[in-house]
Amino acid sequence: MSDAESYLPEHPPVTDWVNDFDHTDPRWTENPYPIWDELRSASPVVRTERFLGCYMPTTYEAVRAIANDTEHFSSRRVIVRDVRPEQTAKAPPITSDPPEHKPAKQLLLPPFTPDAMKRLEPRVRAICNELIDGFIADGRCDAAARYTRHIPVRAIAHMLGIPEKDGDLFIRWIHEILELGIKDQQTLMKAAEEMDTYFAGHVAHRKTHPSDDLISTMMNARTKDGRPLDEAHVLGSLRLLLIAGIDTTWSAIGASLWHLAGTPADRERLVKEPHLMPMAVEELLRAYSPVTMAREVMKETVISGCPIKPGNMVLLSFPAANRDPAMFPDADKVVLDRKENRHAAFGLGIHRCVGSNLARMEMTVALEEWLKRIPDFRLDPAGKVTWSEGTVRGPRQLPLLFGKAA
Repeated sequence: MSDAESYLPEHPPVTDWVNDFDHTDPRWTENPYPIWDELRSASPVVRTERFLGCYMPTTYEAVRAIANDTEHFSSRRVIVRDVRPEQTAKAPPITSDPPEHKPAKQLLLPPFTPDAMKRLEPRVRAICNELIDGFIADGRCDAAARYTRHIPVRAIAHMLGIPEKDGDLFIRWIHEILELGIKDQQTLMKAAEEMDTYFAGHVAHRKTHPSDDLISTMMNARTKDGRPLDEAHVLGSLRLLLIAGIDTTWSAIGASLWHLAGTPADRERLVKEPHLMPMAVEELLRAYSPVTMAREVMKETVISGCPIKPGNMVLLSFPAANRDPAMFPDADKVVLDRKENRHAAFGLGIHRCVGSNLARMEMTVALEEWLKRIPDFRLDPAGKVTWSEGTVRGPRQLPLLFGKAA
């Protein structure tokens, strides 16, 4: 691979969103909502020449149609990037198409049932309180650095049976794969290889020290004809669990705290009416959905009257679908007790998130424990909120004031 292929320069700024959108543009990262409104008002599907050709459905209906169409759209590439190398890091089931997808997904469902989450919940509550203990006396903190990112890191490490103290390593890999990797193939592949080496060591250890954690679950899994999964499948699924189990939920918790810090009425209502939390979590997931996925167009088709041609990628924006006023009245308002809320935060179609029960539980617990101990907080005007770029959107710096400082 040439140096030019492994690293591509920054994109020129967008001057025409409808015909030349770029989800890595700093303005999209900072505040994508008015951009999505502009795109949606122009067409249910827009296209850019960037990323070697990429479509984006802008309405809920168009997103749903693509997510449910596995004949014309493949999941073999799930991130829109500047290159499309033949060798891509597999992470079944998210990168699997039918018929391989269903058996790969079914293997991962048992550890994420509601009952399994009830067993994990006390550990997550303990993690939240250990973290709050570390900064509550200061009256201020960067909630992204000190709280939100550590909750899912430590929870998924606990489930996988790997050291919670390795969290900084996991966070670095996620940054390299989901953000830097959009424009830097070498960094992405290096991070994926490091993750494989890390998990291969744990797999080897389990062969002589069996356990009941998620790594052992994958090692003990069998195909329909009774064969164990090959090592590439095991490592790919473990990579997926680590990446998908951390960045998405940390982003959703962070965006929720950001909203509550800037919306005192919603914060005070949740403190006074804690029974609203389940509905509030669904609404915060809708309003600040963190995950945008991708598909590759394999055959020519038509979506919402728009022709779609092979050779292009599709930026499948579940967050934009969740802001579609045709699906959600007052789509740009956060309504904590919204009754009808068929949001797409966990995806649509066969690839709907395996870990949705885990994400809901972690979000609920993280907000409950924070509001119990820090009911009054606001954004620190001396600091700056920054958001992640690309596939998963959430606060990466979230400076808050509370207690006497607030």
